[in-house]
Order: sequence, then structure tokens, then C-alpha cells
Amino acid sequence: MAHDILSLAGPAFDNHLMRAQALIPFFLPLACFAQQPASQQPSGVQLFRANCAGCHGDDAKGTAQGPGLAMNSRVAKQTAGELREFLNHGNPGAGMPSFADLPAAEKASLASYLRSINNDTIQHPAGANGGTVKWGPPQPGDWLSYNGSDSANRYSPLRQITTANVASLKVKWVYPIDYFGLEATPLEADGVIYVTGPNQVFALNALTGEAIWHYSRPMTPGLVGDPRLGTNRGAALLRDRIYFITDNGHLLGINRADGTLVWETPIAPEVKQPYGATVAPFVVGTKPGEERVIAGVTGADHGIRGFLAAFDPETGALDWRRWTVPRAGEPGIETWKGKEPVAGGGSTWLTGSYDAASDTLYWATGNPWPDSDDRDRPGDNLYTDCVLALNPKTGEIKWYYQFTPHDLKDRDATEPNVLVDTVYQGKPSKILLHADRNGFFYVLDRTNGKVLLAKTFLKRNDYAVSVGPDGRPVVKDPRGCPSDAANWDSTAYSPATRLYYFMALEECVGKATSYPDQQGQRFLRAVNIDTGDVAWEIPQTGSTRAKTWSGVLATAGGLVFYGSPNGGFSAVNQKTGKILWEFPTNVRMKASPMTFSFKNKQYIVVAAGPNILCFGL
Repeated sequence: MAHDILSLAGPAFDNHLMRAQALIPFFLPLACFAQQPASQQPSGVQLFRANCAGCHGDDAKGTAQGPGLAMNSRVAKQTAGELREFLNHGNPGAGMPSFADLPAAEKASLASYLRSINNDTIQHPAGANGGTVKWGPPQPGDWLSYNGSDSANRYSPLRQITTANVASLKVKWVYPIDYFGLEATPLEADGVIYVTGPNQVFALNALTGEAIWHYSRPMTPGLVGDPRLGTNRGAALLRDRIYFITDNGHLLGINRADGTLVWETPIAPEVKQPYGATVAPFVVGTKPGEERVIAGVTGADHGIRGFLAAFDPETGALDWRRWTVPRAGEPGIETWKGKEPVAGGGSTWLTGSYDAASDTLYWATGNPWPDSDDRDRPGDNLYTDCVLALNPKTGEIKWYYQFTPHDLKDRDATEPNVLVDTVYQGKPSKILLHADRNGFFYVLDRTNGKVLLAKTFLKRNDYAVSVGPDGRPVVKDPRGCPSDAANWDSTAYSPATRLYYFMALEECVGKATSYPDQQGQRFLRAVNIDTGDVAWEIPQTGSTRAKTWSGVLATAGGLVFYGSPNGGFSAVNQKTGKILWEFPTNVRMKASPMTFSFKNKQYIVVAAGPNILCFGL
């Protein structure tokens, strides 16, 4: 949950009513609380006045510091048990601490008091937030998945916004989410935007940004890495369901109409490893009955056995699990010549791609663990830093390619694997495009994993001099830079230019600085897929900050849209890289843009800091 608590006091929030099991932050920030020990059991009103009245008023009708809790429909719809649970966990992301140390009897008394002052409250009709979504069949201009298409190529055929008129692009609406580092890509279907935040899903009117419904639950304590920060990259959609993964790795099936929870399934098995999740789930399959929801996990930087899993979209039942690190006796264990890798890494936190014609799922894997200490893991360490080509019905590996064997520098291969059908090297080909953290741009035959082209896209690469005929990097220094030449953010290929667009980091230049500043300089680069040469580039000004990877979107209007990591959103000419339009966001950009068409008008949407921005002509 991440709403500004003061914003809840206004009437505009009537459209944002919370679900029963996930309270919105009605209560005041930590500074407004002063828990008092008591020698005898205080009454509910005494507890309220001691702990809550400072911001919400003695009469619970609100003050300038906090909204009223009496006659509040959002409180009235909660049971006493749900109120106690919220008090127990709190909502640190919105400023409310946990009251786990408050005696159980006092929590119960306070919850009962909150219920009593809302006995006569008029409640809204049933539904997550009082609003519902109606929809029809998918439309050509919809953006129905994380990358907008199964191929993971963020190239849109929409062409209403062009090089000739993009200078007239204006903000149509802004929707704020109380989380400063949004990385999500929204979905759009039939005039409704579905966007995620930390353990939250919002349904918004695509033309106005007005909220229709909102699902939320408190963030999970005790996590590590990006899930602990609240990072989430999006949702998936299939018919009447929205699919979403929580920070602690639970896959949720949510009613598309009103945001109510239909089912919930833990992704990870019951093992004591630091699993979490940030990934946007991915729906694959060619017809009803064969569809599956694919989900991956984080945690390799802290020691997990990575995996990818498939679930039934109707029930949430586990269909299959593909481990990315083998155990004794399994294929690939021969590449771990030390101890058995019970927590060997291989996270799966980036949404994959899918070829319906061959029914093949492509998914990237992360680094081995421990990241830099390889004393107990001699060998290539399969299937870390790989792209896996999988049978989506069974999880069986058809083929794999490992970009960085025996990784010593956290060179996850969790970069987009973009599927393209084109004439390549003189013949019709099915290829896969990938710009890796190790600094090389790859073209693979996606039917068998054969390397067709591999060339560094950096001016300097201290890790490897080339990729050999056997597909393995010719390593110069296994600990040499780069370790972050490209990253998870979206990429795009334009069939009109035969250029592949992505954000790159020239990491092997300059001096290393203290976190969050990184060494080197970022560039938006356009690489010719036939030669691997950089056709044009746009240097990104300012210091290079960690975790500010912003993605790209190409369109049939001849444009590439991208977020400037240090605070802007721009459109450039696909062929030349000439900047045609800029919008100063003044916040660091961490998300990837999308586009959709509704009622014969094209729009561009991107997350910037805590805001969802929608642009149109």
C-alpha cells in the first residue's frame, strides 16, 4: 500500500475504496503515535485518544494532519479481525508503524472502537472500490501484455503519432501512486489501463486517468533485494482475469471487473530460501485449455535455487516447475564441479517471450551464487546467465544458450530476448535479438540457439575480446568490466530501419564513484542487426545512477520513445536519432513506455517517479 494518507480525506478518493483484506492507510504517520503502557486494560476510546487522536482528532472526525475515521465507509467495510491484522502489520510504506508489540487485548479493543464509531456509516455497493470494468473482445490498438506482444519487441504498428506531428504531443492526464520508483509497464484493454505498484493493482479510465478500482495489500516484512523495495514491473491479462505477483512471490488471480481476489497461489515451494518477486507474469498458449500463466522469482544475489513455474489461469494450480540450477543426478550438474548447488542462483525475474508458431517459451536467467566467490562452484554453472527455450506445456528445455559461462561479476542475462522473423544472412530466418550485460549484442537462430552474430556494442570491453566460433566468449579478464552494459529495460527492433534500440552503459570509462553513482556513461544506441555496428547514439547527460534503467518503444510512426534516466521523456527519429520532442519529468526514470489506441486516438504512457503519465495529440 502506498497512498498518501492525507489524500484519502478528499472526495476524489471515493473511487479508490480498498478491498477487505488490504486496508488503506487510514492511520497517522509514526510521529503521531505514542504508545502508552498501562497497568490496567484501557477502553477503546482511551486507546484511540492516546494513540490516534493527535492526528485524527479526539472525536475521530479528522484534523489538518489526518482524515476522519468516524463515519468512514472505508473503515466501516472492515471486520474487527481485519482491523486488528492491519494494526499488527502496519503499513511502513505509507508511514504507519507496526503495532505488533501492542497487547492483543488492546488491539482488539481499539479495533472494536473503530468499528463502533462506524456502525451507522453508509457503505458503497459491493465491489473492490465501488467501480466496475466492462469489456469487449481485444482490439488492434490494445496493449495486452508486459511488452505489448508475445515477441517482447516493443515495436507498435500504431502510426497516428509521427515524426511530423510528435512536437504537438501533450500531457492528457497524470495518475500519482505513492511510490517514487515505479518500474511498471501498464496494460491497456478496451479503454482501461491496468497498472501496478508495490503490492497494488489499479484499474484506470484510459482517457481521464480516473481510478475505477484498486487492489492492495500491505508490503511483506523481512524480504531482501528489490522485493523489499517494493519493485514491481506489471501485470498480465486474460479474459476476465488480471494476474499479479506480490513481493513475497504469490501469484494472484484478480477479477478484472471489480478488483476482487479470485485465487492466490504461492509460487515458491516451502523451503527456507529468500525468494521474492518483481516480475510481470506472462500468459502463453494458443487456445483455451492450453493457456498458462508463467511466473519467475528473485533472490539469486542472496542464495536461492532459481526456477520458472507455470500455473492454470482458471484455478492457480501449479502445472510445472523448471529449476534453473540442477541437483545431484540432474542434467547440467556436471557444470558445477564443487559442492552441490542447493542455492546456486539463477533467478528468473524478467518477463520472457513466446513463439506461438513453434509453441516455444523463451526465458532469461540470472547470475550464479555466490556472485563473485567461485571457490565452491568451478565450471560453467548451468543454467545461470542463459536464455532457455522451453516447451510451455511441460517446462522441458528444448535448447539453451549461456551468454556468460562461470560468471564472476553478476552479469545476469536478464535482458529482453526479442523474437523477429526476417531475411537474415540471405535467407528467411527466425531470430532472437539480445543485448547482454557482458557488452555483446547477439543474434541467435531461435530454432536451435546457434549464434549467428555476436559483437560488442561498447567502445571498450575488458571482459572479452570476442565470441568464438563455439559461441563462448573469448575471455580477457573474467572480473573485467562491464558487468552492467545493458539491463532489464525494454528494447525495440524496427523492421523499417533494421535497427535494434536499447539503453547501453559504457562502463569501462571514467572513475568509479560511491553508490548510487556508477562508473561510465549511458547512451541510447541503435545497432544494425546485420553487422552489429552502432548506427547512431544519444549520450545521456548527468551522473550515471544505479537502478535507473529506462526502456524504449518504437512505432510505425517512425519514432523511438525513451526515458532519459536523469529526468526526461523524449521522442527521436528512428533513422537518424534526431530528437524531435522532449518532456522534462524532473525525476529519475526507471520504467519502460507503451502505446495504445482507443476511440481512434493514439496515446503514449510511461511511469515517471511516482506518476503515470499519459500523452496524446
